[in-house]
Amino acid sequence: MNVSTAIQNRRAVKHFDPDHKMTKKEREKLLSLALLSPTAFNIQNWRFVVVEDPELLKQIRSASWDQAQVTDASLLVILCADLKAWEKEPIRYWHSAPEPVQEFMVPAIEQYYNGLDQVQRDEAMRSCGIAAQTLMLAAQSLGYDSCPMDGFDFDSVAELINLPEDHAITMFVAIGKGTAEAHPRGDKLPLDEVIITDRF
Repeated sequence: MNVSTAIQNRRAVKHFDPDHKMTKKEREKLLSLALLSPTAFNIQNWRFVVVEDPELLKQIRSASWDQAQVTDASLLVILCADLKAWEKEPIRYWHSAPEPVQEFMVPAIEQYYNGLDQVQRDEAMRSCGIAAQTLMLAAQSLGYDSCPMDGFDFDSVAELINLPEDHAITMFVAIGKGTAEAHPRGDKLPLDEVIITDRF
């Protein structure tokens, strides 16, 4: 499936076949593609919590307004942001790069993030959003449907997954074999309303 087709076909599907099992190879392919998502300074500040425990899935569903896709999906991924990834051995993000690149990039990471909590959070949220879209398009290309989700109690889910203090949950992505069509696509605003040339 080419990229344009995956974008056009991707919809927020909310009904999945609870009996369908994703193969280990498919799961690894999906997550490996998500890891190719871009991040500022290559700090890879996303963390993918793959929920497998059936009891934990039930608890997360309870904290998600009892939405069936949480337990019925073949794969539930909780995208989390490591807000302090920038300061955790930043040389590891560039250890294979030529020395001049290392000498520029590693100090630049600290200059960009140090002491700027809002920048750290904003950048991490952007990174997770990009990764979520990559994950959903990869799923579509492999014949799976997906549903991005933020309809859950963030604090309750954070407690259930033992979220570290320097992390934040951004969203879920539920992936599986759809059993019902998505709702009709909503109306899209015209290009001339959303595209601004040069200035507002």
